[in-house]
Amino acid sequence: MHVFLIAALSADGFIAKTTNQKSISWRSKEDAAFFIKKTRDARAVVMGRTTFEPMERPFPERKTFVYTSRKLLGFSPEQVEATQLPPAELLTKIKAEGYTNVAICGGSHVYTQWMQSGLISRLYLTIESVLFGTGIRLFTEEIPVQIRLRQRHILSEQTTVMEYEVVR
Repeated sequence: MHVFLIAALSADGFIAKTTNQKSISWRSKEDAAFFIKKTRDARAVVMGRTTFEPMERPFPERKTFVYTSRKLLGFSPEQVEATQLPPAELLTKIKAEGYTNVAICGGSHVYTQWMQSGLISRLYLTIESVLFGTGIRLFTEEIPVQIRLRQRHILSEQTTVMEYEVVR
């Protein structure tokens, strides 16, 4: 199973300025296209409620697993499923549903939980040409993990994706 983290970061290392800021308000169109391709290829995505709620509809051609204790009304279970399972248990469920790839799409608590689980093998971190000064970090706790740069994807003059593998 290929489990990867995908995130857009400001040049000063934040995934958002505030919890209610939509990433589409500051991410480039090139990063949006990269995100769509990677998550469409994965077919299964995991995110927290705060990341999911601002979306106006579920991702087409993908199943979204949302960490929440709330009911998610108005979505078919084939499209969106609420969960509170720890990462290893959720991954087992995702595999049982026939998926072979899963994209971890945020926010910072979900990123932290999955990185600490040791299940992520690859990170795709888009660096955008914007500065926030303060904001929400990629992780909420210490992550004692070594990573190795595999590739730089130049999406435009202003946008680069750094692809890292987790060193085990």
